[in-house]
Amino acid sequence: MKTVALAVTDGMLHLELSLACEVFGPAPAAVDGPWYDLALCGPGPVRAGRFRLEPDHGLDRLARAGTVIVPGWADVDVDPPAELVDAVRAAHEAGARVVSLCTGAFVLAAAGLLDGKRATTHWAHTRALAERHPRVTVDPDVLYVDNGSVLTSAGKAAAMDLCLHLVRLDHGASVANTVARRLVVPPHRDGGQAQFVTTPVPDPAGHPLADLFPWVLQRLDQPLTVEDLARRARMSSRHLGRHFRAVTGTTPLQWLLTQRIRHAQELLETTDDSVDAIATATGMGTATTLRRHFNRTVGVPPDTYRRTFRARTPSAPCDGGAHR
Repeated sequence: MKTVALAVTDGMLHLELSLACEVFGPAPAAVDGPWYDLALCGPGPVRAGRFRLEPDHGLDRLARAGTVIVPGWADVDVDPPAELVDAVRAAHEAGARVVSLCTGAFVLAAAGLLDGKRATTHWAHTRALAERHPRVTVDPDVLYVDNGSVLTSAGKAAAMDLCLHLVRLDHGASVANTVARRLVVPPHRDGGQAQFVTTPVPDPAGHPLADLFPWVLQRLDQPLTVEDLARRARMSSRHLGRHFRAVTGTTPLQWLLTQRIRHAQELLETTDDSVDAIATATGMGTATTLRRHFNRTVGVPPDTYRRTFRARTPSAPCDGGAHR
């Protein structure tokens, strides 16, 4: 079992720190198998907002961890502490998977770990990150970026998305879903989803499309059109488009494609169905069409996605340094 080490310093954002502690702390009761060994590492007593923390280990412990997580901190106009930057760099050189939550990306950038790579941070600070570190390709429109041994997330809820993504990589989708249910959060949002887009399936009440969404999700295997959705919602196609934009932040067809891809992910994770069968079950028609849309949306082909998430089971040993 490899350690997940949280790198803590004065002025860090306590919410991101708390999220990581909740995900990688004590194992959920339903998880039967090895779990993470969480370590809090810092230069000494530190303050996070109004809270005072006593780290379990010094920063040198980062170099012996399988995964190092750097939460963000409030004052991004100040250069991160040199001792923290050096310790994070040393951990990566020793083989650790290094992860930043929110503005923790500034630490990874200062350590040179993001040079030549795509990365993200909270949308309010992406311009500052890009200006201060021109060798980093900063993407302001995604929830998180997985570069294998270096991962970055946007702020707040996106930090949780990335933490759950790590659990999926290490333990599989079933365990990640168990953790998500315990924390009462969505089990999976693609890293490439825009930071500003609301949840693809909104709260089932309180908007004009409340009855339409479940109707569509029960018929993803059918060749639905915008006209079909509009007819079901008893409104014109143009009126439907305006409501979709207001509720989901996207168009009816794009929303429908997203639901088909998500259903395909679920089937790839939980069944042995062929790609052809999954294409039929998700309304994609052919395996070629599914592969094209899946690769463009998720970033990997369906077969690769299945190998990634089916190869790890809840009883398999967790290597905190494992990555895609």
